[in-house]
Amino acid sequence: MKATLTVLGSGTSMGVPTLGCLCAVCHSSDPMDRRTRPSIMLTYAGRNIVIDTTPDFRAQAIRESITHVDAVIYTHGHADHILGLDDLRPMTFRGVDIPLYADEPTTTRLQEIFGYIFSGEYKYGNSAKLALKPLPDDLDLWGAKFKQVKINHGKTEILGFRFGNAAYLTDFSDIPESSMQQLQGLDILFLDALRHRPHPTHSTLSNSLRIVEELKPQRAFFTHISHDLPHVATNAELPDNVRLSHDGMKLEFEI
Repeated sequence: MKATLTVLGSGTSMGVPTLGCLCAVCHSSDPMDRRTRPSIMLTYAGRNIVIDTTPDFRAQAIRESITHVDAVIYTHGHADHILGLDDLRPMTFRGVDIPLYADEPTTTRLQEIFGYIFSGEYKYGNSAKLALKPLPDDLDLWGAKFKQVKINHGKTEILGFRFGNAAYLTDFSDIPESSMQQLQGLDILFLDALRHRPHPTHSTLSNSLRIVEELKPQRAFFTHISHDLPHVATNAELPDNVRLSHDGMKLEFEI
């Protein structure tokens, strides 16, 4: 089944431009250097599946003319991946609950932050109609399977996902060997590549290139990119099958 992957956001948790920063990338005139918080959307069979609702989700949805979301899958509960959840509200006015799939720690975080949506004590009548659901190892949504890929975000285990011939792994510092086995034979691989300098909870450009060399996907794209990496200059140094992703990028693949 044919699918389209849309990069809603390719930036790090602070976004690019970063507030208060005077660096060349933050003041670049290249639109590829403007990066909202990291998220993707998968479109197939008339459905839109979003992975993570970032604080920039409203702007991302307007930019991409998104009129409906059929499901959301969460990688983890950090602010830059969940705080746009309430922006789903107008998409639920037609009376259909949007299912949200998350692991137990992320579900708990969503319930704590958005108690006015999920808690009977605080819930109000015009709340978004959202249904929190457990996230199985293999999630089947309208004929496509989403398989969990466990990755390490510093000392915290979070989730990436494989869907068909593509995989999306954001916010990792290390990929366990068991998860590397799940990433064989890919057409498209998205990887965290924050910057050149080491970071305790994120992969560097060189580390992600090493992973690409080991896994040998047909195409690899880096995401969760900081203002340390100018788009054009960095791409000029990468192998032909590896590129920085950018907001609004669209890729076709088999799901």
